[in-house]
Amino acid sequence: MNRILSLLLFIFLIQSCGTKRVIYNNKPVTVKEVKKSKKERKKKKSKKVKIFSQKFNSTEDYVKFFAPIAMDEMIQYKIPASITLAQGILESGSGKGRLAVEANNHFGIKCHDWNGKKIFHDDDEKQECFRKYDTPEFSFRDHSIFLANRDRYSSLFKLDIDNYEKWAKGLKKAGYATDPKYPKKLIDLIERYDLDKYDNLVLKRKNKAYRVKKGETLYSVAKKFEMSIENLKALNGIEENEIDVGDRLKVKK
Repeated sequence: MNRILSLLLFIFLIQSCGTKRVIYNNKPVTVKEVKKSKKERKKKKSKKVKIFSQKFNSTEDYVKFFAPIAMDEMIQYKIPASITLAQGILESGSGKGRLAVEANNHFGIKCHDWNGKKIFHDDDEKQECFRKYDTPEFSFRDHSIFLANRDRYSSLFKLDIDNYEKWAKGLKKAGYATDPKYPKKLIDLIERYDLDKYDNLVLKRKNKAYRVKKGETLYSVAKKFEMSIENLKALNGIEENEIDVGDRLKVKK
C-alpha cells in the first residue's frame, strides 16, 4: 500500500513541475526602425500655403477690382480711397510688378519689424527685405495699419480726408518714398483715372468735383457729363468760355 501511495505522489510531482515551467529571457528586445519611402517623407513635410495673385490686363481692371477694398479701408482707417488706389497702381505697376506677382505686396512696404513671410528685391539697395502676403487683401489691410500705427504718419490724419493733394504731399514729407516726384505721380494717377470719385462715394457727396485734364474744353467736359455748356457754366459761376488744366468743376447738381 505504501508503495502505491509513493508512486502516485511521484507522478503528481512530475506533472506539476511540467505545467508550471517558466522560461525567462533577459536578452534586450531590438525594434527594427522602418525606413520611410521618399514619398512618405514628402507627405509628412508641412504643407506650403499657396500664394494667390490676381492678374490684371490694365490699370482700369486693377482699379475696378480693388476700389471696393480701398473704400472699405477708407471707412475703417480714414485713408482716402484715391490715395490707396494711386499708391497701389504706382508701387505695384498696376499689379504687374514682381513684388505684387510673387509676394502680393502692392505698396512696396519693406520688412522693418515684420515677423511674417519675406521676399528679397532690389530697390534703393540690392536685395532689400520686403513683406510677403498670402493674398492682395492682406497687403491693402497692412498698408492701412502701417500708416495708422506709425507716429511718422500721424500728421496725415489731421488733413481733410477729401484732400488727396495734401495727402500725396504728406506721404512724401513723412518719408514714405524717396522719389521727389512721388506726390505729383500720385496726383496725376488720381486725376487720370478719376480715383477721387471713390472718396466721394464713401463720403456720399452729391456734388461731384471734376478736375480738368490737358486738352479738355468746356464743350468736351459738358458732353462727357451730358450737360449743356450753359448749365456747366452756371453751376460753376463761370463767365468766360475758357478753362485751365487743373480747374475743379462741379458737374452734377
